[in-house]
Amino acid sequence: MNVPSKKECFRLIKKMTMMDHIIDHSIMVSNVALFLSLELKKHSHAIDYRLATSAALLHDITKTRSFDTKENHSETGCRMLIELGYPEVGDVIRQHVILDSYRNNSSVSVQEIVNYSDKRILHDKVVSLNKRLEYIKVRYGTKIEFKDRIKIMWKNTLNLENKIFSQLDIKPDQLSACVSKKIKKEDWI
Repeated sequence: MNVPSKKECFRLIKKMTMMDHIIDHSIMVSNVALFLSLELKKHSHAIDYRLATSAALLHDITKTRSFDTKENHSETGCRMLIELGYPEVGDVIRQHVILDSYRNNSSVSVQEIVNYSDKRILHDKVVSLNKRLEYIKVRYGTKIEFKDRIKIMWKNTLNLENKIFSQLDIKPDQLSACVSKKIKKEDWI
């Protein structure tokens, strides 16, 4: 499996001229993904924390340009990473908004970790799912078809939260206090 280093991730971020607030968000998503990956690994899960960290850093790699192009940034980010020789990273990026499947009876996957981590970050802060949902409703839930999709996505995300934290020694509301900022923008840009 080919996974870009943190240095390579930040080189791509710089090349794509991502907006600062999207970079800050992506860094925090990556910090949460790193924490969850390492914690799950302690409980005998075969989690590739390098894949989770890199995919989380790059999950919004085409989001800045999507404001102009109206492209689906999870799809175009996936294609970009596949073209760069990182198909596994691309697959995780493709699923960061909506997972291909929600299975409660399987091991936690890297796709689920990055998807969940993204849902817990509002701008650059770890927040509860409810706080993030309120933001998503205001930001994206203006059309009836989006409202229905958001409801379904949120039900699935709550189930995913239960799946992840049933295997950890902390509760979801303790996540913010546990996540350290091991990945910092000033170290790389």
